[in-house]
Amino acid sequence: MGRKILTVDDSKTIRLIVAKAFKTFDCEVLEGSNGVEGLAVATREKPDIIVLDFTMPIMDGLEMLSKLKADPELKSIPVIMLTAEAGREQVLKIAKLGVRDYLIKPFKEEMIIERVSRVIDLKPRGEAVAKVKQFDDIIRVLVVDDKPAIVDQIRTGLGDTKWKVDGVSAPGQAADFCSQTVPDVVLASLSLANNGGYALFQMLRSASGTKSVPIFGLTVKTDTDQQTRAQQSGFTGVITKPIDFDDLKTRICRTLNLDTSLRYFMNKDGALVMTLPGDFSQSVANEVTMHLRNKITLAVDAGIDKMVIDLSQLTKADITLIKLGLSTIQMCHELELKYSMIGSQAVCLECKNYEETKDWRLVTSYQDALSQLGVKLAAAA
Repeated sequence: MGRKILTVDDSKTIRLIVAKAFKTFDCEVLEGSNGVEGLAVATREKPDIIVLDFTMPIMDGLEMLSKLKADPELKSIPVIMLTAEAGREQVLKIAKLGVRDYLIKPFKEEMIIERVSRVIDLKPRGEAVAKVKQFDDIIRVLVVDDKPAIVDQIRTGLGDTKWKVDGVSAPGQAADFCSQTVPDVVLASLSLANNGGYALFQMLRSASGTKSVPIFGLTVKTDTDQQTRAQQSGFTGVITKPIDFDDLKTRICRTLNLDTSLRYFMNKDGALVMTLPGDFSQSVANEVTMHLRNKITLAVDAGIDKMVIDLSQLTKADITLIKLGLSTIQMCHELELKYSMIGSQAVCLECKNYEETKDWRLVTSYQDALSQLGVKLAAAA
């Protein structure tokens, strides 16, 4: 069983930094926002170590530490104290409290890892140390279809990615291909002669090298019998024709667990920039939301304290956009990031129809957004 690390701090930013620091280790990070919560969690979970803030509301670190030391079941838990003061008197005061170590804010992830690893053994989490594939990595897609036009269509539809699309027309050719190069995902026609798509599915599932490769069936939208049969046979999913390529990309990304955050987030000019595409939809909102907290946390950890929310590619504002905007702003408030929003003329006008957006400070250019945040771009040479 992995180690348990309890972080007790009224700053959500600090708690997020600690949680992220130990993400690749075989441990569970527990949280409390003050001494009362921290003491309750410590009593219930019996953590292996506690990272405790000195100054907190309700119950501060000193009082919580005294209660820990007075409890026979908790007094042996090692404590690392966090403090915002680096003065000699404060350091000596902390040292006398019986803590194992201390750390002065602000600190980097490497520092908290180093301090904790002095006290408890930290083991890497098996799967977490593996490199996560990005959306813009080369992904190999094998299309098995006896209609060359379909292969060409898929190659064109995925042409805005770095993904490589290979096409073969028969199950035997697909099996030969996979014996030489294992694809990341297979799209197999369900209308191949002699149930070829299903025969290929069985061949790939029985071979050790391809038994875990995702296999999607390809069929026309109206052929519900084939769709049902494919699902019952164990296909990863069914892609219907005509193909919605945005949906296809999304499904492949989810199946392969690709990091798609680079499509929407980047650090630029000292700010975290979140850009929403012109084809914004509920699925895009879900994808952005999935990455949002982690990207903001990473930005804060890197010392970034500004965010630009770019809606300039959108031509309308609907409730999906409003909800995403509000949740993004809420996270900015929680982590003390200053933010600015860019909107097209249409979005700026439509947002005025929503009571929830009355505090949005929309501007119409990136330069205005940076200026609103107090950032001055260097003059071009």
